[in-house]
Amino acid sequence: MLLSFAFLFLGGLFLALLAERLKLPRIIGMLLAGVLLGPYLLDLFDASLLDNSAAFRRMALIIILIKAGLTIDLKDLKKVGRPAFLMSFVPASFEILAYFLFAPILLGMSPLDAALLGSVMAAVSPAVVVPRMVNLIDKGYGSKKSIPQLILAGASLDDIVVIVFFTSFLSMASGDSVNLLSFFNIPISILLGLLVGGLCGLGLLHFFQQVRILHPVHKILIMLGVSFFLVALEAILEGKVALSGLLAVMAMAAVLKMKGPNQDSQHLASSFGNIWIGAEVILFVLVGAAVDIRYLGEAGLPAILMIVLALLVRSLGVYISVSGSPLNAREKVFAVIAYLPKATVQAAIGSVPLAAGLESGKLILSVAVIGIALTAPLGALLMDASYQKLLTKD
Repeated sequence: MLLSFAFLFLGGLFLALLAERLKLPRIIGMLLAGVLLGPYLLDLFDASLLDNSAAFRRMALIIILIKAGLTIDLKDLKKVGRPAFLMSFVPASFEILAYFLFAPILLGMSPLDAALLGSVMAAVSPAVVVPRMVNLIDKGYGSKKSIPQLILAGASLDDIVVIVFFTSFLSMASGDSVNLLSFFNIPISILLGLLVGGLCGLGLLHFFQQVRILHPVHKILIMLGVSFFLVALEAILEGKVALSGLLAVMAMAAVLKMKGPNQDSQHLASSFGNIWIGAEVILFVLVGAAVDIRYLGEAGLPAILMIVLALLVRSLGVYISVSGSPLNAREKVFAVIAYLPKATVQAAIGSVPLAAGLESGKLILSVAVIGIALTAPLGALLMDASYQKLLTKD
């Protein structure tokens, strides 16, 4: 596995720097490195690394969510409460509806399989969106109207909603009955995640105040340990109690920022920002390695047309969500752009219908792969190229 990590870091950084020289987002180089080095081309990654890829990607995502929590001001979130709430489910619901209506026509699928495909494709990628919103908060772009915080909150909740839809449609497609209680798990998962994360944040704050001999690095390790436990707790409680571990992690960090000394939270945010530099390479190279390029040509032009059509309908959902908010026309366009990228969730669940033996599984995986290949670099490129024009620096 050590040799695999050598290829991962060296290949990922080299292509990220090359992309930067070409005036492209670093993520494009990292994703390309994963595709090239992964099992479907050069196959230079050890099987043990690929077997644990999901865990490594989750660890990297935890790091940027801690950084996000230490950056967010809860007072700002209060200002964007209604739009953030709508952004958590309206755009995804619009996109699922688009697949339900048009995939049977364009891709020849049954309505149920089309809804399942929509639930695979509906999640925005936190791996692409979250680090960019954190960067905008650091730079002060859009902060007066809390635009990065709005997108950050909506994107973090969006995945929870979509996974519930996916689980329900997969059960229906597999011939099982749908448990309607799973839909009640959405608010329970969100509220319990916020509560548990908030309590952990208060507990850590009290511990840090009592044990003053702690080195700053010890605080970082303790926060990482608690964060890993919170995400693991979600898996432990699965089927018993709904809990969003990733939301709990961000809530824990946000409470530490709100209640703790400002200097401490700034130092921790800076430290996790430095750790993210390495974690980012792991995350995006492994996301690229999970993309099975053998399926890129399976669905062809109809799949691309379906993805574009669904994104247009999704964009309408984003626009409706931010209507009535203080955002001007340019800022609403940026919110639409920020909700385009697909990557993490699609890489994680795109192959599940195929593994479950569904007849439509191969087509669903093909569309997921094309969606990642199109939207992850396009969304990152558009966000990086437009934020200075569309957002005001405060």
